[in-house]
Amino acid sequence: MTHKLPTLPAFKQALIPLTLAVISGCSQGNSDSTANTKPAEQLLPPEETGVLEVATRNGSTTYYLDRHQNPIGPEYSLISQFAASQGWTVNWTMYDSTSAVLNALKSGNTHMAAAGLTHLPSRTKQFTRGPAHTEITEQLVCHREMRPMPRLPENISTIDITVTADSSYAETLNTLASKHEGITFAEDDSKTTEVLLSDVAKQDINCTVADSNIVQVMRRHFPNLEVAMNLTQGNNLGWYLPAGSDDLAGTARQWMNSTEGNDAIGYVESRYYAYIGEFDFVDLRALNRRIDKRLPGFINRFTEAETTTGMPADLLAALAYQESHWDPSAVSPTGVRGIMMLTRNTAESLGVMDRLDPTAAIDGGARYLADRHRRLPDTIPEPDRTFLALASYNIGRGHLLDARQLARELGKNPDSWEDMKEVLPLKADKRYYPSTRYGYARGYEPVHYVQRIRNYRDVISAAFE
Repeated sequence: MTHKLPTLPAFKQALIPLTLAVISGCSQGNSDSTANTKPAEQLLPPEETGVLEVATRNGSTTYYLDRHQNPIGPEYSLISQFAASQGWTVNWTMYDSTSAVLNALKSGNTHMAAAGLTHLPSRTKQFTRGPAHTEITEQLVCHREMRPMPRLPENISTIDITVTADSSYAETLNTLASKHEGITFAEDDSKTTEVLLSDVAKQDINCTVADSNIVQVMRRHFPNLEVAMNLTQGNNLGWYLPAGSDDLAGTARQWMNSTEGNDAIGYVESRYYAYIGEFDFVDLRALNRRIDKRLPGFINRFTEAETTTGMPADLLAALAYQESHWDPSAVSPTGVRGIMMLTRNTAESLGVMDRLDPTAAIDGGARYLADRHRRLPDTIPEPDRTFLALASYNIGRGHLLDARQLARELGKNPDSWEDMKEVLPLKADKRYYPSTRYGYARGYEPVHYVQRIRNYRDVISAAFE
């Protein structure tokens, strides 16, 4: 099963280190040597050692550390669940480029490479192909101010393109060059795709090529990136193993095609991609500008609120941005006001005397969200518990309880955000809301509300590193 998918201030450089930094707790590979890796003759199968050696690279669609230094990422999630199903632990080795990952496969210094690798005939000739997990499109990406923007393959000969070395993108461009005269490109063996995309955003290079899932994630941080055209359709990303590793590859494919594997892919889709939605250049450009100009004035207050309530500071900042765009004087036509847009009654219940005081409002809003979170059943796992708490912050606890009861009556899981996204809009459906305790509510709003906050949080979080 597969799923489809200007100069930066210093703190935004924290987005790029997902591809640059040495990850603590993991071995660090090197593209020019095999230092810190085991010689091939010492690499015993994981069935014997209980350890699965995995080569990867840092990136938003592979493996990275969150603000609490915990490893996350699509490849991390899938590999971890696969290894757990076999009773194995995972030893991750970081490499600084795709070519270095492929070199690790050639040397036999790893059991498996999970690094957002495209399944290509040329790679399958060299290595054992593992299961596919993601379907992507390769896209030509340029700065949105480029003129003329290349919209057809025959226009590519007029632009300079740089791609990461030994990538599927180089093969794609070579294929196009055989059909259209004048297409040339450079390969950079020191930069990952994410870094090259940031170079395009800074206009240090004209264009690059990237997988659609990487573009989807990175455009939120760099809204000046524009997809000029799709270069391929329906490419699969998946795992590769050293040549001859047929048994382990078979085990991985069997797991990936099982119910457990499908559920793992569904989790990755939900956790990392599904909520991103359609790209909104104006909204994201405004967000990035306000991160530069407004957020620094409130960032310490969000951090202090995390200390007192346990609610993550970047989540609170994203919530506040959704509510007021970090305007402490914001007032709505319905009377809610302040940076956290508290109602008068809510503010009074929290002891917030002045909703336009950002310190008091952020503290009050954080305590209110923490209360919404605390009053949910302990059986609800994260991140679903946080998403439901946000929905409660938006629509009210009574309406959320109504929706949870509706979920039970409809055979849905009230503890699952994926199921509740389908049920909450029914609070606006006359076939359902008359039978609920609290009646009609615009139940579609908390669904979009949570989606936007998740999106904003991903962009904002680098400011809290």
